[in-house]
Amino acid sequence: MNWRGLAWAAALAILLCGPAMPQQGARLSLQAALDLAAKQNLDLIAARQRRAVALAGVLIARQRPNPIFNFTALRDTPHEGLFIDQPFEIGGKRGRRIEVANQEGALTDLEITGLERQVRRKTREAYFQLSFTQAESARLRHLLELAQRLDQIARERFEAGDVPQLEVIQAGLEVARAQSEYKVAQQEERVSLSQLNALLNEPATTSWQLVEMLRDLPPTVVLPELVQSAYNSNPALQHVAQEQKVEESRRGLLKAERIPNLDFEYGMDFNAPHDFRAGPRGQITMALPLFARNQGEIAQSLATQRVLNAEEAATKRSVAAQVETAYFDLDARRTQAETYRDSLVPIAQKLEGLAEESYRAGKADILMVLTAQRNVQDVERNYLQSLLSVQNAFAGLEELVGTPIDQK
Repeated sequence: MNWRGLAWAAALAILLCGPAMPQQGARLSLQAALDLAAKQNLDLIAARQRRAVALAGVLIARQRPNPIFNFTALRDTPHEGLFIDQPFEIGGKRGRRIEVANQEGALTDLEITGLERQVRRKTREAYFQLSFTQAESARLRHLLELAQRLDQIARERFEAGDVPQLEVIQAGLEVARAQSEYKVAQQEERVSLSQLNALLNEPATTSWQLVEMLRDLPPTVVLPELVQSAYNSNPALQHVAQEQKVEESRRGLLKAERIPNLDFEYGMDFNAPHDFRAGPRGQITMALPLFARNQGEIAQSLATQRVLNAEEAATKRSVAAQVETAYFDLDARRTQAETYRDSLVPIAQKLEGLAEESYRAGKADILMVLTAQRNVQDVERNYLQSLLSVQNAFAGLEELVGTPIDQK
């Protein structure tokens, strides 16, 4: 490989591997970032507090009816009475009530799991957004170096009397433009770093040395396996399935509540002159289930169950379609990135190098070099955008499937 080929390779390495200047801060792999977000993200911490609410619901369901204490004082005989009324639930109502609370708690866990998947996607996207802005800064720094080299060549040729001063001015303008774009890219890099740190609940100024880069494309995946995994783990499908279980539990509770409770009343009457001084008393009370037997509530529950069954079928088909669409989108973006990497970027860089050599040799004007530099700038920017699109498409597909798909 000639010196020009070595220069292209070095430029491509700078472009893909981030800034050449050493970065302060700890090394951060993608998996470490995901683990940090899972433990420290404030939205997740707040959502997990809902588990305590669900557990409290189970405790409420476990409660038994309290006894009722009665004391009477009358002018009639017996003058005083003391008795206790204790309701007794029969028909398994308490067990059914606990089952409903447990199923509703599982629904809460699913909602928290769904948020965990959203945070995972956002963290992955923020991680590679930071990698993108770092690579963009490196690209613009390299562009600034090209502009400065071209400016030096133009000055040397002007001093030799080969070109007019206009070309020196044009070269200086390109240097100023490249410096401005590089400064903006550095600020955007700080913004991306702040966004990642917000997801990780780290100080905004915490810097990281990213281990994975944009060029580290995610692994290839197989569509049938993704669809099957989505059927088992997709958040929307899991939510509908759990809602069905909750409704079944509620219907079981409604049926158990058709059996009336028993109220046992027992105690003592006091001070009935000429009859007794103290005498026991007792009573059993039961509501007769003649009219209201939860018919409407059970019918409503059955109708809700049919709605959920229909929603499950519709959601299952929708999830399959979404996974298929996301898969083909990922495949298209991967193909685009590979085309830029293998063909477009090397060709654009080669043309830029040839144009610069021709200008140095006096065989081309500065406009040809500037055009070549802008072309390579556009191609390299589009290449970085295509790499970022691959990473974002993979993150969206992973969230749809509902389980990590980058683990071998």
